[in-house]
Amino acid sequence: MLLRFRTANVRSLRDEQELSFVVPPDEESDAARTLHLSDGKQMGIYPVVGIFGPNASGKSNVITALKKMKSAVLDSYGLWTSYTGVPEREPFALDGESADESTFYEVDFVLDDGVRWTYGFELGDRRVEAEWLHAYPKGRRQVWLDRDATRDVPFDFPGERIQDRARLARSTRTNALLLSRAASDNHPQLFRIYDWFRSNLWDITPETELRDRERYTAEQLLDDRNRERVRELLRVADLGIQDAEVDRAPGGRAPTVRLLHGSDRDSAVALDWVKESFGTRSWFALIGPLLLALDRGAVLLIDELDASLHPRFASEVVRLFQAPWSNTTNAQLLFTSHDASLLKSPRGGRPLEPGQIWLTEKDKRGATELYPLSDFDPTPEEDLEDSYLAGAYGAVPNVDQGQIGRMVLTALAGEAERS
Repeated sequence: MLLRFRTANVRSLRDEQELSFVVPPDEESDAARTLHLSDGKQMGIYPVVGIFGPNASGKSNVITALKKMKSAVLDSYGLWTSYTGVPEREPFALDGESADESTFYEVDFVLDDGVRWTYGFELGDRRVEAEWLHAYPKGRRQVWLDRDATRDVPFDFPGERIQDRARLARSTRTNALLLSRAASDNHPQLFRIYDWFRSNLWDITPETELRDRERYTAEQLLDDRNRERVRELLRVADLGIQDAEVDRAPGGRAPTVRLLHGSDRDSAVALDWVKESFGTRSWFALIGPLLLALDRGAVLLIDELDASLHPRFASEVVRLFQAPWSNTTNAQLLFTSHDASLLKSPRGGRPLEPGQIWLTEKDKRGATELYPLSDFDPTPEEDLEDSYLAGAYGAVPNVDQGQIGRMVLTALAGEAERS
């Protein structure tokens, strides 16, 4: 499970920012999962975290930073070449110093055996400036790797725990991560760390890759193990869908899907796929990846959950990860959203606890600040949606009602006078 993510100097994330799935020590949680560590201790971990804030406040950049970290782990040895340096680095652009400073990434996570790990690195334009790997098998930190490009001997392996150390150090390029290099040879110790990145941090944006995800969900309708789950999620979404029909297509083409609409199964009518609404197709395309993440216990990233989904669909996604009966593998969801209605259930109550709600806003430099709503210590009776919209927690647009309209009218009047 993912515990924490830290990053700095990525897009609008100028200073170090931390996102945590760990339940704060002083907070009681009904949503948290109990994680048993190898040292006998326990931690409360949230299955869902949502990031809220106004447009251009940096919400999406948190997910982008996670994606960039994963990409570096998977690609730095195989796809980055010796003459490309570090591709796609995007330091903070609104000051003169950040371009010369390194980009920082670090994650804390726990593998299936209960051992907690910390892995991170810093990237410059041309090389890996630093890389480190720590383990906590008995609760105390073990340093497995300490890399520093400014030293005469960049690689240090305290405790000599990593096998083939000399060969890995000798064959790792200056612009490649040692973890990526080790994984290329299926290293017996380090491949497990690499595989955590490969098997997690799956990215979904509702508007992109729609056809591929539609095809994947359609293929689940052909699978006896998943067919009924897909149909049930289509029905509970209140789209007027009673069932779904699917036909195999020859030549490896995507299966043909027809959704049956109507008030009951007997009178339902099948519509051509091209006639389905974008909202229906977006929900259908999301079902397959959701079920896959829930089955595998993966960390799923959904940017702008509400962008093409009705609030009911968005709340259903959250519920699937929150509920122990549907999330039996400790899968986790990280999403961004503008929709404050996700902070309150239609019948009252809180779909998300304060520690699961993170907020973004920009400071005077244009740099993003990321912080949990729990920092404000709201009372159990407090309406989080109303307080958020009223600006009690920040992270809302600083625009008064009617201000935009007045500004437009003033601009138009000014143009009329000049003409």
